[in-house]
Amino acid sequence: MAQLSTTTEPKAEEAKPPKAAPKADPVPAPQAAPAADAAAKPSWRTRLLMFGLPALMAAGGAVWWLTSGGSVSTDNAYVQMDKVSVAAEVGGRITEVAVRDGQDVVAGQLLFRIDGEPYRLNVAQATAAIDAAEVEVGNLSASANTSTVDIAAAREDVKFAEVTFGRQAALMEKGFTTKAAYDAARHAVSQARERVRQAEAAAVEARTKLAAGPASGINPQVEAARVQRAQAQVNLGRTEVRAPYAGRVAQADRLQIGQMMVQGLPAVTIVDTVHPWVEANFKETDLANMRLGQRAEISFDAYPGLNIRGHVLSIGAGTGSEFSVLPAQNATGNWVKVTQRVPVKIAFDEKPSRDMIAGLSADVRVFTGSGAVAGK
Repeated sequence: MAQLSTTTEPKAEEAKPPKAAPKADPVPAPQAAPAADAAAKPSWRTRLLMFGLPALMAAGGAVWWLTSGGSVSTDNAYVQMDKVSVAAEVGGRITEVAVRDGQDVVAGQLLFRIDGEPYRLNVAQATAAIDAAEVEVGNLSASANTSTVDIAAAREDVKFAEVTFGRQAALMEKGFTTKAAYDAARHAVSQARERVRQAEAAAVEARTKLAAGPASGINPQVEAARVQRAQAQVNLGRTEVRAPYAGRVAQADRLQIGQMMVQGLPAVTIVDTVHPWVEANFKETDLANMRLGQRAEISFDAYPGLNIRGHVLSIGAGTGSEFSVLPAQNATGNWVKVTQRVPVKIAFDEKPSRDMIAGLSADVRVFTGSGAVAGK
C-alpha cells in the first residue's frame, strides 16, 4: 500500500516571528561609601552628649547661682523718682514760659520769667541809698572837724570869762563894782564851760557816727545801703525761675503768660528721671533673710520682656500703716491681725533701655540666699 504523506499546516502562533528577548536592565555600578566619612560623622547620641549635657549643666548651675538657696518676690512695687515743686521766690506777672509739659530740661535751664521792671527799680533805689549814705558819711566827717574847732573856741571863751570874772572879783573886794556885774561875770564863766562840754559831746557823737563797723570795717549806714542793693539784685535774679536739677517737666500747663505768680506758690514740677528707683512693699514675713545689698531682679508691666538688675538699697524704718494719715488703732476691741508690708528701696544696677515713668507697676524678686549680694 502506498503510504500517504500527511503535512500539517503551522499554527498561527507558530507562524508569528519570535519575540525579541527583553533587554536586561543595566546593573548600576556599586557606589562605594567612603569609610573615612562614615567614621568621622558622629551619631545623634554623640552630639546630644557633647552639646546637650554641658548646656544642661550650665543651665542648672545658673539656676542654682541665681536662686542660691531662696528668693522672695512681690508685685506690690512701683517706680519712684525724686520730684520737686518749683515755686517763684518773688511775686509778679509771668512774661515768658520757656518749657512745655513733658520736656526734658537740664540743671539751670530757664522755666519761666516774671516781670523784672519793679525789681530793677528797687536796685536803682538801693544804689541811690548807697550814694546818700556815703554823702552822710562825708557830712559826719565835716561835723567832726567842726566840733574840734568848736571845742577850741569854747575853751578860749572859758579863759576869757575866767579872766573877766577874776577882775570883777578883785573889784568887788575893793567895792568898785556892783553885785550884778560880779554875778554876770561868774555866770559867763559857767556858760563858757558848758559850751565846752557841749562841743566835746558833739565831737564824740560825730566820731561815733563816723566810726566803721568792727566786723566789716565799713560805716554801718553805707553797709546797710549796700546790703539793701544786694537784696534787690537777688530779687531781680529770682524773676528768672530755673530748673534745680536735670529732669522732666510736669504740670507746666499751670504757667500762662500774664498770670500773676504768688510768692511761694508751687508753679511747676520737675521729675528726676535720671535716678529712678523701685519701692517694693514686701510682706513682713518675707524680711527674715533680707539684707542690704542683696541682688534683685525687676520687671515692668509696661515693658514686657524688660528685666533690670538691682540691689536692696534700704529697708524701711516702719510699715506703711505707721506713716499713714490715719494709722491703725490696734488697741481697740475690733482688732484683726493683718500682715503688714514694709517698703524696700531697690536701686538700679544698670541703665534701663526704656524710659522710666514715675508710678509704673513692677515685679521685684530679691535673692535672699547665700551669695546673693550684688556683685558676687
